[in-house]
Amino acid sequence: MQEQEFIEKQKQSLEGKTPLEIIQTVVNEFPEESVFSTSFGLEDQVISDIILSNKLPVEIFTLDTGRHFAQTYQVHERVNDKYNTHIKTYYPDTAEIENFMNSNGPDAFYISPELRKQCCFIRKVQPLKRALNGKKIWFTGIRKEQSEERASTPVIEYDSGHNIIKVHPLIDWKIDEVWQHIKKNNVPYNALHNKGFTSIGCAPCTRAIAEGEDERTGRWWWENEDLKECGLHIS
Repeated sequence: MQEQEFIEKQKQSLEGKTPLEIIQTVVNEFPEESVFSTSFGLEDQVISDIILSNKLPVEIFTLDTGRHFAQTYQVHERVNDKYNTHIKTYYPDTAEIENFMNSNGPDAFYISPELRKQCCFIRKVQPLKRALNGKKIWFTGIRKEQSEERASTPVIEYDSGHNIIKVHPLIDWKIDEVWQHIKKNNVPYNALHNKGFTSIGCAPCTRAIAEGEDERTGRWWWENEDLKECGLHIS
């Protein structure tokens, strides 16, 4: 079945389904070609819990940029221990990181949006391409409520940049629903979420947010651009 045909077929059928039902429905079509990328944020922890608790045939991986908070690594270890699993880690290319750092300095991302995006590309986008290679389905933790840019995202879509079908099982969930699942199922989560950090990425590029701000306001807060993404979710 062609990708676009599958997407059109599933768009309506996936509406209103639970995250577990969404994942199961898609995985039934692509049982050995589905992956989930986790950054160990709240949403990703919910999806990992669903996949691992139900032993669904979805490969889980993470991208280690080399600039994560210590608390993020702690969650990684707790997930492996709780679910008796081993989440695969992808790293940036050493030579590219060395060239970027030696040419621009360790905090070049503060200098300009272009250098910040270049840093994200090396540390995230390129490793992601390796992780997605040969796969058909990419599950993510995107929710409409996270930002204005994500408010119109459908439950399933085609990502032409990565040539893959993207599925967002929590797309219509509110943050309260995410927390309810975390607490009800005793899912490990990043301690920084208790300190006002809603969207957690690299340590130098993440801050806590103030009441009333979008959940992703704390990412690259020094930039004035409307579209603040690292490139992972831009086709």
